Amino acid sequence: MTPTHRERFDRLLEDVIAGLPRKVAALLEEVAVHVLDRPSAEMVEQLRRDGTLGPDEDGADLCGLHSGVAITERSVEDPGGWGADLGVPEHVHLFREGIVALAFENLGIENPERGWDHPESDEEIYEEIRVTLLHEIGHHFGLDEDDLDELGFA
Repeated sequence: MTPTHRERFDRLLEDVIAGLPRKVAALLEEVAVHVLDRPSAEMVEQLRRDGTLGPDEDGADLCGLHSGVAITERSVEDPGGWGADLGVPEHVHLFREGIVALAFENLGIENPERGWDHPESDEEIYEEIRVTLLHEIGHHFGLDEDDLDELGFA
């Protein structure tokens, strides 16, 4: 991803956050959001160990990832949940390349180099950022993939 495309993506992310309802935007105060081009090699390896990715998958199509302890896994005795003692911070990762690839696929664009020139690319990328961000926030609140699918955030 070029620096120009990265900046364009980041502006769209800022627009998504600015457009969230106040109560939803306030949830971002609880969860750090990290934006990367793609998952790191360490993330991919961990996802393979967890069974989230197959042994030959590289994670290039991942749009986001919630890490840490969902609030439904916390208790009064252990407010941080199972991962707090391991130093697992609560955070969401958004992956630019996965989100952009999905947006271009939705637009029927086969050549990613030309996708940024499509007249609807910003609108589609914006929507994929929004859905991905809400999806990962949903995991923070303990929603699973089926719950998120029912809500339209799969």
